[in-house]
Amino acid sequence: MPRPHLYLLVALLVSGGVSYFSDRIDPYHLDVLIGVGVNIILAVSLNLVNGYTGQFSLGHAGFMSVGAYLSAAVTLFVAPQLLGAGGGTALSQGVVFFFALLAGGLSAAVAGLLVGVPSLRLKGDYLAIVTLGFGEIIRVIFQNFEPLGGALGLNGIPAYTNAFWVLAFGAVTIFTVACLVHSTYGRGFIATKDDEIAAEAVGLNTTLYKIVAFVVGAFFAGIAGGLYGHFKQTISPSGFDFSKSIEIIVMVILGGMGNTVGVILAAILLTLLPEVLRPVAEYRMILYSFLLIVLMLARPQGLFNFHFGRKQAA
Repeated sequence: MPRPHLYLLVALLVSGGVSYFSDRIDPYHLDVLIGVGVNIILAVSLNLVNGYTGQFSLGHAGFMSVGAYLSAAVTLFVAPQLLGAGGGTALSQGVVFFFALLAGGLSAAVAGLLVGVPSLRLKGDYLAIVTLGFGEIIRVIFQNFEPLGGALGLNGIPAYTNAFWVLAFGAVTIFTVACLVHSTYGRGFIATKDDEIAAEAVGLNTTLYKIVAFVVGAFFAGIAGGLYGHFKQTISPSGFDFSKSIEIIVMVILGGMGNTVGVILAAILLTLLPEVLRPVAEYRMILYSFLLIVLMLARPQGLFNFHFGRKQAA
């Protein structure tokens, strides 16, 4: 990947430019843009686990919920003590929001470590069942934890998320995953996916590689949850259920497992498709599901699973 830091800098500048002119963008289009950005972060981070490391996690929505709730707790309960009655300046609010997102991401990473260490010695369906159970446990905990709103969730979350934060963190997520995968260390992810037994035979600690991928993916899922919560201004446990994890997995599979560019395109497509079908609202989800079936029958390897510059294996 040539000059990745230059690409990141350009992406951050573009994010700032889009945010500067966001007041001229139609609010509906801005809502869709932020939804696209959040889904890109979720899909790219899950692709590190499912696509590059060869695991099958069904708990990504659980990590997203941890980040959403913890970052919201910081801005709702801690930030007012720091910013004072006036709410502080835009700069101070931005600093607080950054650290709130960081707290949400780190808490999700810790959750990923706690579930990863005992479960990543499992493989395939067994790992999927464990991560599915983890996601449901997290949802039920938040549903019954009254200090964070219980079943009603949290309301009145400050609207700190804007186009800059979403696009910037999207760029950072893509940059981190791409650099990690294309590094010498990242070759361990690929080796673990291709043949775990052979990788262990040459001395690779495959469990360590899987845990690292799991923790990094969980961290960015937590960041996405924090961005989502501070844009919608309300979160509830029902918004992070099993169907949300499936939605993210569909993006990864449709884009092509282990293909970052394809996953990004799939995240964009699957975010825009329900909006395009909105004029036929009563049939929207039927058409959406039907199109997914057709796409997967036509391209079972992934709609955007193209490998430029080298031949695909027969």
